[in-house]
Amino acid sequence: MSNSSITVTVKLFAAFGEAYGVSFVTVELPPETPVSQVLENSIAQYPQLEQWRTRTRFGVNLEFVSPDTILQDGDEVVLIPPVSGG
Repeated sequence: MSNSSITVTVKLFAAFGEAYGVSFVTVELPPETPVSQVLENSIAQYPQLEQWRTRTRFGVNLEFVSPDTILQDGDEVVLIPPVSGG
């Protein structure tokens, strides 16, 4: 059994950037990881993000994707919470 991993860059906006204190992080994940796991990992690390669990959309490589989209090595992930502006 292989213990390989994939590396993805996670861009952090709004509440996610505030929680992490940076604009992006690079994370290692097991192969066959769905993009939704990135959100789960974020909530586990920063519980104040729980309020965004059901309202966050996902982007991979500049395209909106479903939560069950499987990540590939080198992907760029964006967690997109609801935003308002004016």
